[in-house]
Amino acid sequence: MMTAAIGNSSLFYHAPSEFDSSSGKLGLPACNCKAKSLGFNITGTFKVNISFLAHIKATETSRTSHINGKAGSFQQPGYNSKDERTADDCRGFSGKSIPQICTNGNSANIVWHKCSVEKSDREKLLQQRGCVIWITGLSGSGKSTVACALSCGLHARGKLSYILDGDNVRHGLNRDLSFAAEDRAENIRRIGEVAKLLADAGVICIASLISPYRKERDACRALLPEGDFIEVFMNVPLHVCEARDPKGLYKLARAGKIKGFTGIDDPYEPPLKSEIVLRQNQGLCDSPNDLADVVISYLDAEGYLKA
Repeated sequence: MMTAAIGNSSLFYHAPSEFDSSSGKLGLPACNCKAKSLGFNITGTFKVNISFLAHIKATETSRTSHINGKAGSFQQPGYNSKDERTADDCRGFSGKSIPQICTNGNSANIVWHKCSVEKSDREKLLQQRGCVIWITGLSGSGKSTVACALSCGLHARGKLSYILDGDNVRHGLNRDLSFAAEDRAENIRRIGEVAKLLADAGVICIASLISPYRKERDACRALLPEGDFIEVFMNVPLHVCEARDPKGLYKLARAGKIKGFTGIDDPYEPPLKSEIVLRQNQGLCDSPNDLADVVISYLDAEGYLKA
Protein backbone atom coordinates (compact mmCIF):
# COMPACT_ATOMS: atom_id res chain seq x y z
CA MET A 1 0.00 0.00 0.00
CA MET A 2 1.33 3.44 -0.91
CA THR A 3 -0.02 6.50 0.89
CA ALA A 4 0.64 10.04 -0.38
CA ALA A 5 -0.53 13.16 1.41
CA ILE A 6 -0.34 16.63 -0.15
CA GLY A 7 -1.65 19.41 2.05
CA ASN A 8 -5.10 18.30 3.21
CA SER A 9 -5.48 15.75 0.41
CA SER A 10 -4.50 12.06 0.55
CA LEU A 11 -3.99 9.48 -2.19
CA PHE A 12 -4.05 5.72 -1.60
CA TYR A 13 -2.61 3.20 -4.05
CA HIS A 14 -2.08 -0.52 -3.61
CA ALA A 15 0.66 -2.39 -5.45
CA PRO A 16 2.02 -5.95 -5.01
CA SER A 17 5.49 -6.27 -3.55
CA GLU A 18 6.64 -9.12 -5.79
CA PHE A 19 8.35 -8.95 -9.14
CA ASP A 20 5.92 -9.19 -12.06
CA SER A 21 7.86 -10.65 -14.98
CA SER A 22 4.98 -10.28 -17.41
CA SER A 23 4.66 -6.52 -16.86
CA GLY A 24 8.35 -5.83 -16.35
CA LYS A 25 7.67 -4.08 -13.02
CA LEU A 26 9.42 -4.51 -9.73
CA GLY A 27 7.73 -4.17 -6.34
CA LEU A 28 10.09 -2.48 -3.89
CA PRO A 29 9.98 -3.05 -0.15
CA ALA A 30 7.96 -0.72 1.98
CA CYS A 31 9.57 2.59 2.77
CA ASN A 32 8.79 5.68 4.71
CA CYS A 33 10.29 8.61 2.83
CA LYS A 34 9.53 12.28 3.11
CA ALA A 35 9.78 14.63 0.15
CA LYS A 36 9.92 17.80 2.17
CA SER A 37 10.78 20.00 -0.78
CA LEU A 38 7.53 18.96 -2.49
CA GLY A 39 5.41 19.18 0.65
CA PHE A 40 4.13 15.59 0.78
CA ASN A 41 4.93 12.19 2.38
CA ILE A 42 4.98 8.81 0.65
CA THR A 43 4.72 5.56 2.64
CA GLY A 44 4.36 1.99 1.36
CA THR A 45 5.30 -0.15 -1.61
CA PHE A 46 5.13 0.96 -5.19
CA LYS A 47 6.05 -0.22 -8.69
CA VAL A 48 9.00 1.01 -10.68
CA ASN A 49 9.30 0.44 -14.40
CA ILE A 50 12.58 -1.41 -15.15
CA SER A 51 13.15 0.60 -18.31
CA PHE A 52 12.96 3.78 -16.23
CA LEU A 53 15.57 2.39 -13.81
CA ALA A 54 17.74 1.52 -16.76
CA HIS A 55 17.45 5.07 -18.01
CA ILE A 56 18.56 6.44 -14.63
CA LYS A 57 21.47 3.99 -14.63
CA ALA A 58 22.49 5.12 -18.08
CA THR A 59 22.26 8.76 -17.02
CA GLU A 60 24.52 8.18 -14.01
CA THR A 61 27.13 6.53 -16.21
CA SER A 62 26.67 8.78 -19.21
CA ARG A 63 30.19 10.09 -18.87
CA THR A 64 31.68 6.62 -19.38
CA SER A 65 31.33 4.19 -22.28
CA HIS A 66 32.67 0.64 -22.61
CA ILE A 67 34.57 -0.16 -25.79
CA ASN A 68 35.83 -3.74 -26.26
CA GLY A 69 35.25 -4.43 -22.59
CA LYS A 70 37.29 -1.41 -21.45
CA ALA A 71 36.03 1.74 -19.90
CA GLY A 72 36.69 4.82 -21.97
CA SER A 73 35.96 8.51 -21.77
CA PHE A 74 32.60 9.61 -23.16
CA GLN A 75 32.51 13.09 -24.64
CA GLN A 76 29.16 14.82 -24.73
CA PRO A 77 28.50 16.66 -28.00
CA GLY A 78 29.47 20.32 -27.71
CA TYR A 79 31.99 19.75 -24.89
CA ASN A 80 35.64 18.74 -24.75
CA SER A 81 37.37 16.44 -22.28
CA LYS A 82 37.66 19.28 -19.78
CA ASP A 83 33.92 19.94 -19.80
CA GLU A 84 34.48 23.14 -21.75
CA ARG A 85 32.04 24.23 -24.43
CA THR A 86 33.27 23.86 -27.96
CA ALA A 87 32.36 25.71 -31.14
CA ASP A 88 29.98 22.91 -32.13
CA ASP A 89 27.80 23.77 -29.13
CA CYS A 90 27.25 27.26 -30.55
CA ARG A 91 25.81 25.95 -33.78
CA GLY A 92 22.33 25.46 -32.34
CA PHE A 93 20.10 22.60 -33.34
CA SER A 94 20.75 23.03 -37.05
CA GLY A 95 24.53 22.95 -36.71
CA LYS A 96 24.78 25.29 -39.70
CA SER A 97 25.90 28.58 -38.20
CA ILE A 98 27.64 29.95 -35.14
CA PRO A 99 25.68 32.82 -33.54
CA GLN A 100 27.46 36.12 -33.17
CA ILE A 101 27.98 37.03 -29.52
CA CYS A 102 28.13 40.76 -28.96
CA THR A 103 28.05 43.56 -26.41
CA ASN A 104 25.31 46.18 -26.53
CA GLY A 105 25.45 49.01 -24.02
CA ASN A 106 26.03 47.43 -20.61
CA SER A 107 24.88 43.99 -21.78
CA ALA A 108 27.70 41.61 -22.65
CA ASN A 109 27.72 38.12 -24.22
CA ILE A 110 24.31 38.44 -25.82
CA VAL A 111 23.01 36.88 -29.04
CA TRP A 112 20.18 37.95 -31.32
CA HIS A 113 17.92 34.92 -31.78
CA LYS A 114 16.04 35.06 -35.07
CA CYS A 115 12.68 33.35 -35.55
CA SER A 116 11.22 32.13 -38.83
CA VAL A 117 8.00 34.02 -38.09
CA GLU A 118 8.81 37.60 -39.08
CA LYS A 119 7.09 40.98 -39.12
CA SER A 120 5.67 40.44 -42.59
CA ASP A 121 4.02 37.20 -41.42
CA ARG A 122 2.38 38.97 -38.50
CA GLU A 123 1.24 41.78 -40.76
CA LYS A 124 -0.42 39.28 -43.10
CA LEU A 125 -2.18 37.75 -40.11
CA LEU A 126 -3.47 41.16 -38.97
CA GLN A 127 -4.01 42.55 -42.50
CA GLN A 128 -2.21 45.79 -41.66
CA ARG A 129 1.30 47.22 -41.50
CA GLY A 130 2.98 47.74 -38.16
CA CYS A 131 4.11 51.32 -37.59
CA VAL A 132 4.53 54.03 -34.95
CA ILE A 133 2.37 57.15 -34.95
CA TRP A 134 4.27 59.61 -32.75
CA ILE A 135 2.00 62.45 -31.58
CA THR A 136 3.97 65.38 -30.16
CA GLY A 137 2.94 68.81 -28.91
CA LEU A 138 2.62 71.02 -25.86
CA SER A 139 0.77 69.95 -22.75
CA GLY A 140 -2.91 70.66 -23.36
CA SER A 141 -2.63 70.49 -27.14
CA GLY A 142 -4.95 67.47 -27.28
CA LYS A 143 -2.45 64.66 -27.91
CA SER A 144 -4.08 62.07 -25.67
CA THR A 145 -7.59 62.95 -26.85
CA VAL A 146 -6.63 62.59 -30.51
CA ALA A 147 -4.73 59.39 -29.76
CA CYS A 148 -7.86 57.85 -28.21
CA ALA A 149 -10.06 59.02 -31.11
CA LEU A 150 -7.53 57.57 -33.54
CA SER A 151 -7.48 54.23 -31.76
CA CYS A 152 -11.29 54.11 -31.77
CA GLY A 153 -11.39 54.95 -35.47
CA LEU A 154 -8.89 52.21 -36.31
CA HIS A 155 -10.75 49.71 -34.14
CA ALA A 156 -13.96 50.50 -36.02
CA ARG A 157 -12.12 49.57 -39.21
CA GLY A 158 -10.98 46.27 -37.72
CA LYS A 159 -7.38 47.41 -37.22
CA LEU A 160 -5.30 46.63 -34.14
CA SER A 161 -3.67 49.58 -32.40
CA TYR A 162 -2.23 50.34 -28.99
CA ILE A 163 -1.64 53.66 -27.24
CA LEU A 164 1.54 54.45 -25.32
CA ASP A 165 0.49 57.57 -23.43
CA GLY A 166 3.21 59.55 -21.67
CA ASP A 167 1.34 59.67 -18.35
CA ASN A 168 0.03 56.10 -18.53
CA VAL A 169 3.50 54.62 -19.06
CA ARG A 170 4.71 56.42 -15.93
CA HIS A 171 2.20 54.38 -13.93
CA GLY A 172 4.22 51.22 -14.58
CA LEU A 173 7.24 50.83 -16.84
CA ASN A 174 8.59 54.33 -16.17
CA ARG A 175 7.38 54.92 -12.63
CA ASP A 176 11.00 54.98 -11.47
CA LEU A 177 11.68 58.10 -13.54
CA SER A 178 11.30 61.70 -12.42
CA PHE A 179 10.80 64.80 -14.55
CA ALA A 180 14.45 65.79 -14.38
CA ALA A 181 16.04 66.34 -17.79
CA GLU A 182 17.92 63.02 -17.86
CA ASP A 183 14.88 61.05 -16.69
CA ARG A 184 12.64 62.70 -19.27
CA ALA A 185 15.11 61.67 -21.96
CA GLU A 186 15.12 58.09 -20.63
CA ASN A 187 11.31 58.14 -20.55
CA ILE A 188 11.23 58.91 -24.27
CA ARG A 189 13.94 56.36 -25.06
CA ARG A 190 12.04 53.56 -23.33
CA ILE A 191 8.77 54.45 -25.00
CA GLY A 192 10.57 54.49 -28.35
CA GLU A 193 11.91 50.99 -27.74
CA VAL A 194 8.51 49.63 -26.70
CA ALA A 195 6.88 51.31 -29.70
CA LYS A 196 9.44 49.60 -31.92
CA LEU A 197 8.50 46.19 -30.50
CA LEU A 198 4.79 46.82 -31.00
CA ALA A 199 5.36 47.91 -34.60
CA ASP A 200 7.45 44.79 -35.18
CA ALA A 201 4.51 42.77 -33.85
CA GLY A 202 2.40 44.27 -36.65
CA VAL A 203 0.50 46.63 -34.35
CA ILE A 204 -0.22 50.28 -35.19
CA CYS A 205 1.37 51.88 -32.14
CA ILE A 206 0.21 55.35 -31.13
CA ALA A 207 2.76 57.13 -28.91
CA SER A 208 1.38 60.27 -27.32
CA LEU A 209 3.79 62.42 -25.29
CA ILE A 210 5.22 65.95 -25.30
CA SER A 211 8.71 64.79 -26.37
CA PRO A 212 9.90 68.41 -26.69
CA TYR A 213 13.31 67.90 -28.31
CA ARG A 214 13.95 67.05 -31.96
CA LYS A 215 17.05 65.04 -31.11
CA GLU A 216 15.10 62.59 -28.96
CA ARG A 217 12.24 62.26 -31.45
CA ASP A 218 14.73 61.68 -34.26
CA ALA A 219 16.44 58.99 -32.16
CA CYS A 220 13.12 57.16 -31.85
CA ARG A 221 12.55 57.52 -35.59
CA ALA A 222 15.97 55.98 -36.25
CA LEU A 223 14.91 52.82 -34.38
CA LEU A 224 12.44 51.87 -37.11
CA PRO A 225 12.71 51.08 -40.81
CA GLU A 226 12.21 53.94 -43.24
CA GLY A 227 8.55 54.96 -43.38
CA ASP A 228 7.44 53.17 -40.22
CA PHE A 229 7.71 56.27 -37.99
CA ILE A 230 4.93 58.78 -38.62
CA GLU A 231 5.33 62.04 -36.72
CA VAL A 232 2.13 63.93 -35.97
CA PHE A 233 2.60 67.50 -34.72
CA MET A 234 -0.24 69.01 -32.70
CA ASN A 235 0.36 72.59 -33.80
CA VAL A 236 -1.62 74.37 -31.08
CA PRO A 237 -0.24 77.71 -29.79
CA LEU A 238 0.93 78.08 -26.21
CA HIS A 239 -1.78 80.58 -25.25
CA VAL A 240 -4.50 78.14 -26.37
CA CYS A 241 -2.94 75.24 -24.43
CA GLU A 242 -2.50 77.43 -21.37
CA ALA A 243 -6.12 78.61 -21.57
CA ARG A 244 -7.24 74.98 -21.60
CA ASP A 245 -4.81 73.86 -18.88
CA PRO A 246 -6.69 70.56 -18.32
CA LYS A 247 -4.35 69.41 -15.53
CA GLY A 248 -3.75 72.81 -13.95
CA LEU A 249 -0.03 72.45 -14.66
CA TYR A 250 0.45 75.79 -16.43
CA LYS A 251 -0.94 77.58 -13.38
CA LEU A 252 1.50 75.73 -11.13
CA ALA A 253 4.37 76.45 -13.52
CA ARG A 254 3.54 80.17 -13.64
CA ALA A 255 3.50 80.18 -9.84
CA GLY A 256 6.96 78.62 -9.79
CA LYS A 257 5.75 75.42 -8.17
CA ILE A 258 6.81 73.30 -11.18
CA LYS A 259 10.29 73.82 -12.59
CA GLY A 260 11.39 72.97 -16.12
CA PHE A 261 7.85 72.92 -17.50
CA THR A 262 7.75 72.76 -21.30
CA GLY A 263 6.58 76.02 -22.84
CA ILE A 264 7.14 78.06 -19.68
CA ASP A 265 10.73 77.70 -18.46
CA ASP A 266 11.79 74.86 -20.76
CA PRO A 267 11.70 75.02 -24.57
CA TYR A 268 9.60 73.03 -27.02
CA GLU A 269 11.25 72.37 -30.38
CA PRO A 270 8.51 71.98 -33.01
CA PRO A 271 9.12 69.36 -35.70
CA LEU A 272 10.55 70.59 -38.98
CA LYS A 273 9.44 67.74 -41.25
CA SER A 274 6.45 66.02 -39.67
CA GLU A 275 4.48 63.63 -41.85
CA ILE A 276 1.25 65.13 -40.48
CA VAL A 277 0.55 68.55 -38.94
CA LEU A 278 -2.76 69.10 -37.19
CA ARG A 279 -3.49 72.84 -37.04
CA GLN A 280 -6.28 75.05 -35.85
CA ASN A 281 -8.90 75.73 -38.49
CA GLN A 282 -9.64 79.49 -38.66
CA GLY A 283 -8.91 79.88 -34.97
CA LEU A 284 -11.11 76.94 -33.97
CA CYS A 285 -9.80 73.43 -33.32
CA ASP A 286 -11.42 70.66 -35.27
CA SER A 287 -13.06 67.90 -33.24
CA PRO A 288 -10.82 65.01 -32.09
CA ASN A 289 -12.62 62.67 -34.49
CA ASP A 290 -11.99 65.03 -37.40
CA LEU A 291 -8.30 65.22 -36.54
CA ALA A 292 -8.13 61.44 -36.12
CA ASP A 293 -9.70 61.04 -39.57
CA VAL A 294 -6.84 63.06 -41.06
CA VAL A 295 -4.36 60.53 -39.66
CA ILE A 296 -6.46 57.56 -40.75
CA SER A 297 -6.69 58.98 -44.27
CA TYR A 298 -2.90 59.23 -44.35
CA LEU A 299 -2.51 55.62 -43.16
CA ASP A 300 -5.01 54.45 -45.75
CA ALA A 301 -3.33 56.33 -48.59
CA GLU A 302 0.13 55.05 -47.61
CA GLY A 303 -1.02 51.43 -47.44
CA TYR A 304 -0.75 50.88 -43.68
CA LEU A 305 -4.29 49.55 -43.40
CA LYS A 306 -3.63 46.49 -45.51
CA ALA A 307 -0.92 43.85 -45.58
